[in-house]
Amino acid sequence: MLSQYVEELEQDPFEVEEFIERLCWRTNNEIGSDQFDPDLLYETFVETIKDMKILQERQQRKCDKLEEALKEEQAIFVKAIDKFVGKHQVSVDYFHQLDEKINSVAGKVIHLGEQLQNVNMPRSRAVEAQLLLNHMTEFLTPGPIVNDIYSDKGKLYEAADIIQKLFQISQDLPAQRFANAKKKIESKYDDVEMQLIEEFATAQKMENTERMKELSDILSQFKGYTQVIDVYIEQSQATTYGGRDVFEGIVPLCHKHYKIIQQVFSAPDKVISKFILNIYQLKINQFVQTKLDDRKDEGKYLKTLSELYSRTMKLSAELQEFFKGSEDDLLQKLTANIFDRHLATYIEVESRTLDGKCQVELKKFYENKNHQKKQIERFQELRRDMQALIGSRANINIAQIEDYGGETFLSEELAINLLQQSSHAVERCCLLSKETDLSRNILKLTDILLRYLLHEHCDYALDLGLQAIPIAECKSVPQIYFFDVAQKCNAIVHLLEKTYNGSVIPNVIGTAQYTDCIQKKRSYLETVENKIETGLERTLNAIFGWVKTYLSNEQKKSDFKPDTDVDTVASNACLAVVQYLNPLIGLIQKTIDGENLAAVLTEFGIRYHRVIFEHLQQFQYNTAGAMCAICDVNEYRKSARVLHSPLVTQLFDVLHALCNLLLVKHENLQEVCGGETLNYLDKSVVMNFIQLRSDYKTIKISNSLKGISDQRMV
Repeated sequence: MLSQYVEELEQDPFEVEEFIERLCWRTNNEIGSDQFDPDLLYETFVETIKDMKILQERQQRKCDKLEEALKEEQAIFVKAIDKFVGKHQVSVDYFHQLDEKINSVAGKVIHLGEQLQNVNMPRSRAVEAQLLLNHMTEFLTPGPIVNDIYSDKGKLYEAADIIQKLFQISQDLPAQRFANAKKKIESKYDDVEMQLIEEFATAQKMENTERMKELSDILSQFKGYTQVIDVYIEQSQATTYGGRDVFEGIVPLCHKHYKIIQQVFSAPDKVISKFILNIYQLKINQFVQTKLDDRKDEGKYLKTLSELYSRTMKLSAELQEFFKGSEDDLLQKLTANIFDRHLATYIEVESRTLDGKCQVELKKFYENKNHQKKQIERFQELRRDMQALIGSRANINIAQIEDYGGETFLSEELAINLLQQSSHAVERCCLLSKETDLSRNILKLTDILLRYLLHEHCDYALDLGLQAIPIAECKSVPQIYFFDVAQKCNAIVHLLEKTYNGSVIPNVIGTAQYTDCIQKKRSYLETVENKIETGLERTLNAIFGWVKTYLSNEQKKSDFKPDTDVDTVASNACLAVVQYLNPLIGLIQKTIDGENLAAVLTEFGIRYHRVIFEHLQQFQYNTAGAMCAICDVNEYRKSARVLHSPLVTQLFDVLHALCNLLLVKHENLQEVCGGETLNYLDKSVVMNFIQLRSDYKTIKISNSLKGISDQRMV
């Protein structure tokens, strides 16, 4: 049993609750799972506890034995470690002694080497001097030099070393006494130097980097060392490396040769700088000038200039890794030298080109419309108003209204074209202008855009639109096109604002030209807005002038004061007016947007109400006529609800309540006038409507109105 307990107790992790549960389960199984004997369970627990105590005692004895064994082993290992420490200390002492002996020997070796060097150096110098004197003797002797060292290519390195030293010596010799010798040395010096350069060129063609390195090191002692660099650059750039596009292969070429330059030349940074300088001054400069020589098409010229400048700047950024220290701005200076002649006149060409393109776009637009642009007369509006006034007084139409068949002469497509042309111009301007001139140049370009888009296009279309608006109180049904003009004009202004905020403002903000840029745009837009406002005002005048005239001519007195009972339906005049106005309301909602829509619809509703209000006060009403008037007002009110203006809705609700005064019995007038709708109205307005009743005199005699007057006074 104890072995079973040991297995259970050694489980990881050990759960006490599970152990007790298993013990209870085994006890219950002995007597049957359906019975419970607490005494048996108690005895089991007591026996188990006794077993546990026995097991604990056994384990404790085992632990004591293991601890004693551990202490014995620990003592043994401590003794062993002490022994090893002693041996290690002895080894360290031997090592220090050996190190001191090695240092002593090394010092003696160095001293011996210095002594040998001191002895050998004078001897080697003497030998070298003797050799140089022998060669100098050949140059001092009259006649040509016959030593084969200068003609044997296998001894070229030796000849180069000798002639270079002789040349340095000859520079200190008196010119008069040794003139011939110096001349011979210089001639042979030049010959050897040229042979070395030719050998270098040959090695470069064979891509023999090691030999190029050797020759470069030798030539670095010669006065014509720069010729070696020139030869290397000339041969490296002799072949085309970009095909027809010179920019394409420059960066790979520089990376390829920079690796070679680092292996061959002692000052690779200076060599690669000269390598790139040669590319800019010869290859790129020639390529750019060839491309930009043709300036017949200035638009194409500007596009090419922008592209070449952009690619050159990109190339400079990619090659900047080769330049360090004081040469950081070299590529910028080289780029400036290439493009200075073109950048000096850039903004004049850009302005002239943008102006010309805008002219062409506008001319093409009007030609497609078969329209010859007119000069707007200064006093055109005054003459039109005088004609309208004379026509209304004389009852004749002398005003000539040309509506061009509803053509607005506005085009979003044209506006987009002009904005795109201007955006391209501004983009080039940001690239090609100096930082100090950028804001001024952008201001010039935006002025051209505003002049053509807003003044030449929008202003002109608005002027034609204003002239096309019918005069107020015209006899025939007015054709209204100005809402379409306003819609297209607003759409163009939105496009302009988007372009302006996207490409213009970010480049002038924070500069002195920012205020001028904003003010110029605002000035042009104010002109446009004022003309739109004037056009909407005249349009509403024309609409409700005709409504007034039509109702005055077509509304019969018998409509509101019939001699016999008639059907209580809206009058024909009312239905005609509503039928005319409903499409116009839909047109306004379609063409006007934003806050302007609510303002125009409200003004439309106010004028609508005013015309109907004034019109209804021109008639007298009996009971049947009042019913007809209420039907008319219901139609008007129904069409006015589409305006979605609380003010207009309220006005027509009040008008409907006033018309009810024409229908109710006179005994109930006081009650109706005291209602919520009419209670706040001025008494004169209410009384004026009551006076329109055909039985007004009877009401007045019966004193039915006294209470109303008294109530109003209170």
